[in-house]
Amino acid sequence: MEEENFGGNKEEEKSITIKKSDLWKYSTFLLVAVVLIGAFFMFTGNGTPTGNVVQQPTQQEPTTASAKVDDDAVLGNKDAPITIIEFSDYQCPYCGRHFVETFPQLKKDYIDTGKVKLVFRDFPLTQIHPMAQPSAEAAECVREKGGDDAYWKMHDKLFENQATLSIDSIKSMAKDLGYDVSSCLDSGKYKNEVLKDSADAQTAGYQGTPGFLIMKSGETEGIPLKGAYPYDTFKQIIDSLA
Repeated sequence: MEEENFGGNKEEEKSITIKKSDLWKYSTFLLVAVVLIGAFFMFTGNGTPTGNVVQQPTQQEPTTASAKVDDDAVLGNKDAPITIIEFSDYQCPYCGRHFVETFPQLKKDYIDTGKVKLVFRDFPLTQIHPMAQPSAEAAECVREKGGDDAYWKMHDKLFENQATLSIDSIKSMAKDLGYDVSSCLDSGKYKNEVLKDSADAQTAGYQGTPGFLIMKSGETEGIPLKGAYPYDTFKQIIDSLA
């Protein structure tokens, strides 16, 4: 997997009491392990990184993580049985790769069919991506004026023009969609909203982007993916939860 980050991870050991109602979480452990290992070897080949995997994780990834949906933009049927929370950065190249290589098939097979809803939460890595924060704020300004549908159109435009992001270009993209976000963006109206998403991402254990949490809707605990994984990884995890 590919992931941009600015810090390390700390693992905590916890005692586990297995409840009957929680058996699905543990029954998917082996499947997730096989999927992640398979994805690693599929994309690394003879040791030279290619595709969506750049390095083998140095620590064992946790099999579950917790995060809340909050009030962020939702793509898909809001009553879908499976929820994916995405923590992302509009200037992150690996997030851009996920948008180009994985998101379209995920949308076609699961989101458009009502099986999965996607919740987009902002996690701008401001230390290395100075335009990620204003991009995220601008998307929220568009959402204020046009709702979730307008938000997702702005989301797409930002990723499609990732290499040329600037304050002027961001405002121009919004204007192309029919929304003037200049005063909203200049005022920093949604700065704290974006910062809250970032804080929640770190609390949930994500140190880089993109990060995903795949879970049954209505729950706060699910299976985490940290990095830009191929479509098949998402497919196998989603199918195991259905």
